[in-house]
Amino acid sequence: MGGGLLVAGTTSDAGKSVVTAGICRWLARRGVKVAPFKGQNMSLNSFVTREGAEIGRAQAMQAQAARVEPTALMNPVLLKPGSDRSSQVVLLGKPVGELSARGFFGERAPGAQDPSPVPGGRQALFEPVVACLEELRRTHDAVICEGAGSPAEINLRRTDIVNMGIARAARLPVVVVGDIDRGGVFAQFFGTTALLAPEDQELVAGYLVNKFRGDVTLLEPGLEMLRGLTGRRTFGVLPYASGLGIDEEDGLRVSLRGAVREAPVAPPVGDDVLRVAVCAVPLMSNFTDVDALAAEPGVLVRFVDRPAELADADLVVVPGTRGTVRALAWLRERGLADALVRRAADGRPVLGICGGFQALGERIEDEVESRAGTVTGLGLLPVRVRFAREKTLARPVGQALGERVEGYEIHHGVAEVGGGTAFLDGCRVGSVWGTHWHGSLESDGFRRAFLREVAEAAGRRFVPAPDTCFGALREEQLDRLGDLVEEHADTDALLRLVEQGPPAGLPFVPPGAPASPTPLPTDGADRTGRAGRTDGGMPAPRQAAAPAPPAPPGPRAPQAAPSVEHPRERGVQADPVARAATDGAPRQSTTRERGTS
Repeated sequence: MGGGLLVAGTTSDAGKSVVTAGICRWLARRGVKVAPFKGQNMSLNSFVTREGAEIGRAQAMQAQAARVEPTALMNPVLLKPGSDRSSQVVLLGKPVGELSARGFFGERAPGAQDPSPVPGGRQALFEPVVACLEELRRTHDAVICEGAGSPAEINLRRTDIVNMGIARAARLPVVVVGDIDRGGVFAQFFGTTALLAPEDQELVAGYLVNKFRGDVTLLEPGLEMLRGLTGRRTFGVLPYASGLGIDEEDGLRVSLRGAVREAPVAPPVGDDVLRVAVCAVPLMSNFTDVDALAAEPGVLVRFVDRPAELADADLVVVPGTRGTVRALAWLRERGLADALVRRAADGRPVLGICGGFQALGERIEDEVESRAGTVTGLGLLPVRVRFAREKTLARPVGQALGERVEGYEIHHGVAEVGGGTAFLDGCRVGSVWGTHWHGSLESDGFRRAFLREVAEAAGRRFVPAPDTCFGALREEQLDRLGDLVEEHADTDALLRLVEQGPPAGLPFVPPGAPASPTPLPTDGADRTGRAGRTDGGMPAPRQAAAPAPPAPPGPRAPQAAPSVEHPRERGVQADPVARAATDGAPRQSTTRERGTS
């Protein structure tokens, strides 16, 4: 059975995905056969594996960092929000139905009718999640697991299958990541630890500071006091680094170059730049489709939600969405629908991808996603869409504009194309293109050919760079993540955690978790082959660790300074990823573990 590590975080967006990817790349470069894992993910940014399974795109990126093929085992449960209160549940890569937040957490409102596609809600998903982790550990030297939200969300601990629940089931050591740029990182580390039950605390090996800038020697006294308070060391201080692109779980982000509104722009090869406006539709999915455009020198990408912001755009992209009918209504409410119709009439370029492609059609029949029945589309493409209950999950390969194209499909809508010129699986009419294929713009030759068409239609003297290779840029970013871990973390200590498990004798930090119903049956269980396993892999009975006497408030006497390597200072760097906020578009949920799915 291979080793393992759980990367938890003090908050959402603390940097768990980045750190997990960085550790995977560092281990892969050492020749370790490593795999990423996230038991439960909430994201509208997903990917299709070669076997046709849908997983979070962050785990697909981490698999690339580990230099292994992504599989459904790496993200057995994916939640795709359809509203503030419900999500589609994707189990082992296949959708199994919609479920409310209450139903997912095993509760029902009085009198509510909420038939669960997963009987027992989240608790019923625990066994397949543990089984996937077991399989990965049987076939890999190490598995680096990513948590969700915070492990100290005490309202959800009883049914946790992604943070301390999985850590206790597999006896995984836990490193907690904190974003120091938010402020209060010491309180985050201490409070996270102090809110965990004794059995959970004994797995928390220490901390990792993320996004630090300035003189690291000024931080060291705080790290020493933190060790005195918690008895746990800090394994590294990762600097604030610009342009660290990964495929994010949620939010309005462009991953490769950081937030598009703050990204440094390479000079254009031709005389003009090309401006791309992306409509920030509600429940936007796979917004990473425009990453490849943002990577091109001279292409400026921004998210928009007002008609006036389309005026100077050379290309408008209507991206994918989990709610096509809702997005269509939003486009009309904001006045963007009329602006798109005027653009098409003037011969100005528009590209619709997946849900955006469906919205550009003539008619939508939806008794599955929105249950709105027949809805009139924008009528820019001769396409009629009917929503099927079975989801299309595919990895197509084809030709367009004389170039080879690869992509992936994730949609319930089935398009009937009634005219125009064939374009991938969709069509083109004049300067309006539509396709269900995500990721097509990552094909370098096709992207250049498409941008040449856009520039000609827009009357711009823009020339695509002849040598931009999106795959090479992505590899460069993953190597930078590996460099951060290798240069700024105590990798020897991290490797010991992966190989040997949690350190013995970690002290209890009072007060511990408040009294609550019994959590999932993981106390003392070793489901992955180490000491403590019982017949059938069921949890072994175990006495809870006795809490230590409460300590007085304030720091205890400092212990030995933590062993943290601090290479030479690299100076202040910019935020790797920042939100591109739009006041009219609902932000994708980041409350993966806060009770709102």
